[in-house]
Amino acid sequence: MPSLLAVVHQSHSTTGLVGALLEQRGYAMDTRCIAAGDRLPTTLDHHDAVIVFGGPMSANDDDTVPCIHQELHWIPDVLAANKPFLGICLGAQLLARVLGATVAPHRDRKVEIGYFPIDLTEEGQDRFQGLTHVYHWHREGFEIPCTATLLAQGVTFPNQAFQWGQHTYGLQFHPEITASMIQKWTTKAADHLTLPGAQPLNSHFYDHQQHASSVESWLNRFLDQWLSPFEVKG
Repeated sequence: MPSLLAVVHQSHSTTGLVGALLEQRGYAMDTRCIAAGDRLPTTLDHHDAVIVFGGPMSANDDDTVPCIHQELHWIPDVLAANKPFLGICLGAQLLARVLGATVAPHRDRKVEIGYFPIDLTEEGQDRFQGLTHVYHWHREGFEIPCTATLLAQGVTFPNQAFQWGQHTYGLQFHPEITASMIQKWTTKAADHLTLPGAQPLNSHFYDHQQHASSVESWLNRFLDQWLSPFEVKG
């Protein structure tokens, strides 16, 4: 059975829709929370792909948060192993830093929390076709590494997705989001909804009803494209 390593950043975090769709495809999910004491593998011989999910810390916290320091030094090993890599929100920001790009707050201290539209670049049409609105929860964004390709753009945070090499992607948004996750996030971090740029609470659920189906359709296609060259039978 193929195995996918999922790195999360809080002990109660889940892999959401992404994990569910991968399990449907026959992947065994090895979920580890380094912040809670789990260890990163010293070799990827037992994993066929890697996803690093989001979290409340900053990709610039490597001097103060041990798990961020560890991941910034570990991601180059993943890239060197030529395994499919997907960074989501914080995971994408960590990837951007590893590739030499800057991660920083919005210059006007705005956030993206809730559903926002994205526009595809010409290079992103193939991988992101059909994706128009995505869920966000972040206050920092990434610059595009000089060796990467911009695939999707936004208004408040212009860089929304990039590709590096053949099978490494960084997404600023959260395709894994589910209604139950929105309920949890907006309850546990209700104060974030008052930040400049955040969508009001009712919009989170209304917009999820409007866009969840198209995001799931896109995610199914994207996962197949991302993993099909490396599909392991078993």
